[in-house]
Amino acid sequence: MPELPETETIRRDLVAVITGKTIQELRVLVPKLARPGPEIFCLQLKGRKIRGLQRHGKLLLFELGKEVLLVHLGMTGALIFRSSEALPPYTHIVFYLDGGKLFYADPRRFGWLEVLPAEALPRHPFYASLGPDALKVDFLEFEKKISGHKRRIKEVLLDQRVLAGLGNIYTDEALFRAGIHPCRRATGLTPEEKRRLFEAVKTVLHRGIELRGCSIRNYVDGHGNPGHFQNELRVYGRRGEPCFRCGTPLLYTRIAGRGTTFCPSCQR
Repeated sequence: MPELPETETIRRDLVAVITGKTIQELRVLVPKLARPGPEIFCLQLKGRKIRGLQRHGKLLLFELGKEVLLVHLGMTGALIFRSSEALPPYTHIVFYLDGGKLFYADPRRFGWLEVLPAEALPRHPFYASLGPDALKVDFLEFEKKISGHKRRIKEVLLDQRVLAGLGNIYTDEALFRAGIHPCRRATGLTPEEKRRLFEAVKTVLHRGIELRGCSIRNYVDGHGNPGHFQNELRVYGRRGEPCFRCGTPLLYTRIAGRGTTFCPSCQR
C-alpha cells in the first residue's frame, strides 16, 4: 500500500492542480527521503515548472522539462495538495508552489524521491527493473509475462519485474474473482484461466480507481481524503469470515512473506 489504484488516484488529483506551477522553495524535514541528499535535491528542484505528472506501476513521475522527479510512496507515503499552511501528519517534505503547497507525508518513511535528467530515466536502476504497467498491459503481453514461471501465481503477480503496480490487496482480490488458488504454479494455468485472471486484474484495478483507492490504514488521496474500495473487498482482510459467493470460511496463509486470504471452495 499504496498500490496502482491509489497511486493513480493521487496522480489524477494532483495533475489538475499542480500542472504549470513552479516550485519556488522546498523544505526537507527527513533527509534520507530526498536522494542523493537534501541540499542537491532542493537545488535541482527550485525554480522548476511542473509540466505534467505520469505514473508507471506504483511510481510517480513529475515532468520538469529536462529533468524528472521520481516519487515512490513506499508502504505508507502520500502526496497531498493544500492551499493552507497546515501540515498533514507525518509530513517530511514540503514543496512551496506559486499557488498552494504539496506535502509528502509518510508514517513509516519507506518512500523516496529523486531527481534525474529525463534522458537518464530508462537507465535508472529501479525504473528499468519494472515490468509493464498492470493497468495498460494487453492480454498477449500479460500472458507472456506470467507464463513460464514455476513460482506460485501470487508470487508472480507481486513481482514488480513481471507486472508493475499490483500489491497484496489487489492480487488477492483478482485471484478470487478469477477463481484461481494463490498457490497454483503459474506454469499450470490453462489459457482460459490466464484470460480470466487478466480480466480480473483489470476489473479490480479499474474499480479501485473508480472508488478512489483502498483506505484500510494510512492511504489518503491527493487532497487528504480516504478512498472507498475497502468496502468492496471480497477476501483481503476477511480470513475466517464466510465467502460472499459460497459461504465457506475464508482461509489464510503466507505467500512470499505476504498474508494471503482465499476461498478454498471457489479457488481450488
